[in-house]
Amino acid sequence: MTFQSNFLKMHPATLVLASFLLVISAGTILLMLPVSTHDGHIPFIDALFTATSAVCVTGLVVVDTGSFYTLFGQCVILALIQIGGLGLMTISVALFQWLGRSVSFRHRMAMQDLFAHTPREDIFVLVKSIILFTLAAESVGAIFLTLHWMNEYSISEALYMGFFHSISAFCNAGFALFSDSMVRYSDSIILNSTICFLIVLGGIGFPVLYDIQIWSAGRKGARGRLSIQSKTVLLTTVVLILFGAIMFAFLEQRGENLQTSFVHRILSSVFQSITCRTAGFNTVDIGSLKDATLTMMIFLMFFGASPGSCGGGVKTTTLALLAAFTIGRVKKRRRVNMFKKSIPNETVTRSVSLVLVSLVVIGIALFLLLIGDAVGGHETGGSNGAFLSYLFETVSAFGTVGLSMGITADLTTWGKIIIMLMMVVGRVGVLTFSYIIVGSVATKGFEYSEENLMIG
Repeated sequence: MTFQSNFLKMHPATLVLASFLLVISAGTILLMLPVSTHDGHIPFIDALFTATSAVCVTGLVVVDTGSFYTLFGQCVILALIQIGGLGLMTISVALFQWLGRSVSFRHRMAMQDLFAHTPREDIFVLVKSIILFTLAAESVGAIFLTLHWMNEYSISEALYMGFFHSISAFCNAGFALFSDSMVRYSDSIILNSTICFLIVLGGIGFPVLYDIQIWSAGRKGARGRLSIQSKTVLLTTVVLILFGAIMFAFLEQRGENLQTSFVHRILSSVFQSITCRTAGFNTVDIGSLKDATLTMMIFLMFFGASPGSCGGGVKTTTLALLAAFTIGRVKKRRRVNMFKKSIPNETVTRSVSLVLVSLVVIGIALFLLLIGDAVGGHETGGSNGAFLSYLFETVSAFGTVGLSMGITADLTTWGKIIIMLMMVVGRVGVLTFSYIIVGSVATKGFEYSEENLMIG
């Protein structure tokens, strides 16, 4: 009772972090059981890395999921993905409601921080909608993927693979049962379109999906229109998908990955544009892409998905807010306006701080990885190759994307620890960690007379 009491009395931000760490610990223990692997043994660091990657819905792996783990081990990973995508608190709130038990105020506040951009009284209705929509989307996706694999496998095998990859796609996890991810199916229209659709649904955020549900139903609870949050997320998502697809097709037009039919080029370009922001599946060999393409993908991975979703990164709304802030300053406007609404100055300041802190965190992690590489004498394609590979890996972990240039399995124990920390920070959120460390309200400091400072 004491542990439960102390757990529920935690600050909502601490509660979020603690719930993820709790599930990671449980997943690590289960993956270390002899029944989880074909060899009957897995090093602790690899089990911890896999559990962290699954709970943080990242998709980076140090061993091949399909061949190394047994059916039990794969089901453990799938359960960790589902719990990590929805969040332990979301599932526990739904369970408490189903059992008719009350939920603590701090628990509700944690849910409010995770899934609502403004205070709302129907947080439990939102949680219920999240659970039902997730199950419905994953089931529909599984049906289409099962139909795709029925020509290659038995019905039971196709059904299992359909549900595994549907859950992995909707939760933006990127775990695949094939050693080459989805490269072998790069020309399949049904597989590409289904996985892309699931990734987008899981990446735009549950508050947006709930807002669209209310808006499409014609209910007056939202004044008959979409919120600024939903409009910003939808517009930014479309722009980023189009930008990524066009840039990928342009940069790789003479590369070996797109030297096929026109349909294959379109599928590959759109798939990579969508998946490199949140999911981690790939239908092309990432290691063979040009440096310019990889740089563009790093940009997309950094901003990642949308708030209240299964993905990580600094979020699409932050990018949109920074763009509006920059345009407003160029036009000498005092306030940041979006869709005929003024955004609070505190929100603008937080978005700038979020980007700066995230860049610093990524920079420190990258530097530590390079130090470990130099000390351990492990070079990845020369110093320049190591730098780009580690930068790509670090941003991929921070954005909980899961794409890699092929160095994940070769990481040292030091490197795996750093990448795991980046996955946790990326999934829980930089702001959540800042709340835990320094609190959510500035209470210290003095205010002196002003004096100007030259910048730029």
